Amino acid sequence: MTVLVLNCGSSSIKYEVFTPEGDGDPLDTLQAVTGGIVEGIGEAGSQVPDHAAGLDAIASRLREEGLLDDLSVIGHRVVHGGEAFTQPTIVDDAVIETLEQLSPLAPLHNPPILEGIRVARALRPDLPHVAVFDTAFHGTLPQEAYRYAVPQNWYDDHGVRRYGFHGTSHDYVARRAAQALGRPLGVLKLITLHLGNGASACAVDGGRSVDTSMGLSPLEGLVMGTRSGDVDPTVIFHLLREGLSPGEVETALNRQSGLVGLSGSNDMRAVEAAAADGDPAAELAIQVAAHRLRKYVGAYIAVLGGLDAVVFTGGIGEHSARMRAAVVEPLGHLGLSLDAAVNASCNASDGPVDIGTGSAAVLVVATDEERMIAAQSLECVSSGS
Repeated sequence: MTVLVLNCGSSSIKYEVFTPEGDGDPLDTLQAVTGGIVEGIGEAGSQVPDHAAGLDAIASRLREEGLLDDLSVIGHRVVHGGEAFTQPTIVDDAVIETLEQLSPLAPLHNPPILEGIRVARALRPDLPHVAVFDTAFHGTLPQEAYRYAVPQNWYDDHGVRRYGFHGTSHDYVARRAAQALGRPLGVLKLITLHLGNGASACAVDGGRSVDTSMGLSPLEGLVMGTRSGDVDPTVIFHLLREGLSPGEVETALNRQSGLVGLSGSNDMRAVEAAAADGDPAAELAIQVAAHRLRKYVGAYIAVLGGLDAVVFTGGIGEHSARMRAAVVEPLGHLGLSLDAAVNASCNASDGPVDIGTGSAAVLVVATDEERMIAAQSLECVSSGS
């Protein structure tokens, strides 16, 4: 069964096609055969006016490659599934309606994804379409982890709780970590760190998410490229009293904070280069981000009651030896340490790398969310979910 994976943004559509080769775990047998991106959708001067035109362009590319007629299922990345969706789900009209109701929880992400699903279903109504949710992996969070200490009606009437994100990536690298360690996932205590322009930490106990750093939205938690992560909520009220509008504060926290707010750049490579040249603002940005990460690692060791491995993934997690060292080296008292040479030279693109020398492993694992979506889409269709 050939799977097309679609990731629709407001002005782009990423796609990748997978086909299984042989029997066994789909994560191992699925082979990527083609992929790409359509950009500039709806932008001034673009030749792609809307998502329908974008998907038509993708269909044309697949037709030219002789793949369009081979498709068996289309998997869609959906950012927010709320409490309604904690498993990959075959899309029907009722699912679309529920996702529309959830759009206020992810106003920047879910609407373009929904538009992509509608267009794809119209383009290929003969195929099953599967929604795979970033929030779904965190559906196992216990109440004490997902509930905020706020009025009950905020939860009942407004859905205010921790949902968590990057679930597809956390799930994928946890499974790969188990393979690398040669142990069943069900017995492992892992801390997975997805570090990119967006960043989140997850405590994984026996393959289940039991705590995670992102909350109601992807703004909470770690220091990110342009997002602040954790701040005292009173900061917002203080700035409103100072004359900023709610929109200005929201924009600043989501788009003008994090690394870019501290250093002027949201690209960790540029930040590290500037720090190496003696820029104190860039050095501070690295130290603030690493400090926040260490706090979460320590907290999640306490949540898990032990630790078998810390797993780094994402653009920064996979490529920044300095950030990995800044997180791990001060935590020797918790059983974590690094082989400096292996850390400096590791390349996870060929498979997981253990850079640790302590009682707990320190793994670098290349994430592959599209592969995970493809595997879960096949499993969903096979089970008829």
